[in-house]
Amino acid sequence: MNRSNVNRRRFLRDAATTAAGMSLLSGFSEKAFASEKFREVNADKAAEHRWDEPRIKFSVIGINHAHIYSQVEAVIRGGGQLVSLYAKEQDLVAVFTKRYPQVKLAKSEDEILNDKTIQLILSSAIPIDRAGIGIRAMQHGKDYMVDKPGIITLEQLEEVRRVQKQTGRIYSIMYSERFENKATTKAGDLVKAGAIGKVIQTVIMAPHRISLTTRPAWFFDKKNFGGILTDIGSHQFDQFLFFTGSDQADILASQVGNVAHPKYPAFEDFGDVMLRGNGGAGYIRVDWFTPDGLNTWGDGRLTILGTEGYIEVRKNTDIAVHEGANHLYLVNNKETQYMNCNNVELPYGRLLVDDIINRTETAMTQKHCFYATELALKAQKAAQKLNYKKA
Repeated sequence: MNRSNVNRRRFLRDAATTAAGMSLLSGFSEKAFASEKFREVNADKAAEHRWDEPRIKFSVIGINHAHIYSQVEAVIRGGGQLVSLYAKEQDLVAVFTKRYPQVKLAKSEDEILNDKTIQLILSSAIPIDRAGIGIRAMQHGKDYMVDKPGIITLEQLEEVRRVQKQTGRIYSIMYSERFENKATTKAGDLVKAGAIGKVIQTVIMAPHRISLTTRPAWFFDKKNFGGILTDIGSHQFDQFLFFTGSDQADILASQVGNVAHPKYPAFEDFGDVMLRGNGGAGYIRVDWFTPDGLNTWGDGRLTILGTEGYIEVRKNTDIAVHEGANHLYLVNNKETQYMNCNNVELPYGRLLVDDIINRTETAMTQKHCFYATELALKAQKAAQKLNYKKA
């Protein structure tokens, strides 16, 4: 028996055996309880895709963030074969080759870029370097999939757009808080199917754990990553555009600050944004304040309000209720439903490989990819600075 039903029945039992409870229950009709429409379900198990032969070959340049592992796994799930790696940091190379012992170690970036058998380059280099690697990859006839933030200035964005248009190659930023979260993927399916009517607004909370002792020096200087809205905010702009169906949006207000880490004056630990698109409204909050007592790096939440209901995604944890990640709550005019989404397929890698082979845009359109980043960059540039110091 699931915990929610147990708690609900315990409440009714306890209430019925006390004077206060009898008074409370007398205020409800029998119909109110009989018509209760709560369900707990498991999402349908995803179909497995197996490939007899590699569909594409890919290589990696730059592994400064551990997101590279989810990037590699996404492409492997899509039928890609990992061929080679180039990175300068020997400690990071040692960890990567332990996980992928078959990978060939290239002596230089050029060795990979000039390999005609490679169709796709992946990178999680230091953010300031990612756009340059992507530009060189496209100029060498390669498609490119990069960790977020894939671009950290408006000047970089202008140049990336120019080269992408000139070469016709794919420049895909892995917005992993959508692409690598199964409950968020399921939310997309439900919204598309009309489960909550027309989307009105998204509210996205994206806390992260700072883990000070494990971070490299570049992490604490925003010249390397563009600022908190450019960095972890880019995930949220992607989701806002995707779920509201907006292709135009205005930043109504944005603010950033370093409210608790004076040792790192060039760092930002908090930011939020209010925006309005031509398909819906949005609010975004990002921060580095996940407490150590939480069992995951961040209690990410996505609420999607529609004209006929709403969805709440609890991405990484459902504190004190369900174990693990990938939780979705759906409330509409028919029912209230909890959905365990651990069986949902993550299609981004497979679709990206499809796009590389077929020259299509099924994983994400290039316009959407760049526009999500453009909004993040503009919000960062326009952000007011938080100042909690009293006069």
